[in-house]
Amino acid sequence: MADAVVVGSGINSLACAALLARGGWSVRVLEREDELGGAIRTAELTEPGYLHDIFSAWHPLWVGGAAHAELGEELAARGLEYLNTDHPSATLFPNGEAAFLLRSTDANVAELGEDWRGAVESFFPNADLAFGVLGTELWSRDGLGLALRAYRRLGRRGAAEFVGDVLTSSRDWLTQTFSSERAHGLLAPWVLHTGLGPDAAGSGFMTQVIGVAVQEGGMPIPRGGGARLVDALVRLIEDHGGTCETGRDVERVLVRDGKATGVLLVDGDEVPSARAVVANVTPTQLYGRLLDGHEELGRRFRYGRSEMQIHFALSEPPRWEGDERLGQTAIVHLTPGLDGVSRAVNEAERGLLPAEATVVVGQPLTMDPSRAPEGAGMLWIQLQELPWQVKGDAAGELDPGDGSWTEELRERYADRIQARIARHVPNLESSLRRRVTLSPADLQAANINLQHGDPYSGSLALDQNLLWRPLAASPGHSTPVKGLWHIGASTHPGPGLGAGSGTLVAKRLLRRRLRR
Repeated sequence: MADAVVVGSGINSLACAALLARGGWSVRVLEREDELGGAIRTAELTEPGYLHDIFSAWHPLWVGGAAHAELGEELAARGLEYLNTDHPSATLFPNGEAAFLLRSTDANVAELGEDWRGAVESFFPNADLAFGVLGTELWSRDGLGLALRAYRRLGRRGAAEFVGDVLTSSRDWLTQTFSSERAHGLLAPWVLHTGLGPDAAGSGFMTQVIGVAVQEGGMPIPRGGGARLVDALVRLIEDHGGTCETGRDVERVLVRDGKATGVLLVDGDEVPSARAVVANVTPTQLYGRLLDGHEELGRRFRYGRSEMQIHFALSEPPRWEGDERLGQTAIVHLTPGLDGVSRAVNEAERGLLPAEATVVVGQPLTMDPSRAPEGAGMLWIQLQELPWQVKGDAAGELDPGDGSWTEELRERYADRIQARIARHVPNLESSLRRRVTLSPADLQAANINLQHGDPYSGSLALDQNLLWRPLAASPGHSTPVKGLWHIGASTHPGPGLGAGSGTLVAKRLLRRRLRR
């Protein structure tokens, strides 16, 4: 009998299992698919020799997170190597002008003006509080300790102001902090990577955190693809006596006398647990499928906007027009700016295909040329402003049919995005070897946690964020069942590859054992 059974093998599961195994727990990780890693997957999706990161691709949250700080040396010893860049991000505007987010305060002041120095200098004195919000179990003694630290340092009025700043929208923070619209357009697209829009509560706080994190940490990726992180974590777990099993679909959590005692698999096998069941699933799955008697909690949970991905295999590197640094930059956002991001989000939330989407153009070969044949090119495209049920096209060009994501609608919308990129990359279409597009429906079919093609596993509106994630009726990582813990992107601190929820739960379980 294992001490802990972990349902799912995403980054939070693997980090949690690795930390528990190192702490002396026996652990079993159960994955329903035939491959471990959840939303981390590397494959020759387009052509032989082109190693595409499918789903997630960039690892700044992992490298800057608590799990990597603790496990990094052991993972490196198991073959994991991170690569980084001095050109992590840029925004390219329709007129060909570009703005860059670079790796030092002085470099960014030269790029954006003295407003950047003021923003950084106002952030750093309380950076521990800001990152503490995202790295603390808020509904716990640690969360209370963070609040007390803020109160003692800032006083009553200062603490109230800090909380107010956390809830500020990106639009308000950007326009109050920067006089330059280039700065607005450079930073605004990053809120999409947190599941928010620039007018949402909390998006200003996330803009500050990401801006500083990218400057300080860059845009690291593993040599050979994201799956190398999965491989290293699995080896670490197994080296400490744990197991990671594929094709093991959990039907429900077994409960006796109000306590989780293990799980029942679809094939009828029972997997008992002595201390904990840790479920890396959405609330829809947890309360609607795995637990009896809590269906209402699952029905309350809402999903956010949908995503599409496009993967390009090119015969040569993309040749960007304009600033030569674009060809060296890990992630280039194509957008008209702050208002353009806001408009595309609004259109998607009203059920429309955006007329001018924010296009995330990822260029992994700028750091890791081993992912493609010598002299070739590769692009990773992410579109985070799409509806699950399509009511219309804001540009008036595409027929949505019955509103579902058919192959025809998927490819025609991808054509629009390809044409957008080609206006700035003249050799895109002449060098194109193959394009593979994943619609929201494709993402949902590939991973049960990507419900409605939502890459962030649930809306991050304020009532499902921070203190209230995943649900105000069931916040935090404990559940109504003793010994059952809830982790993953649907839980605090939310989406991304930081493994925050898995790390928080692992440390909480290890502390409990030490107190016995």
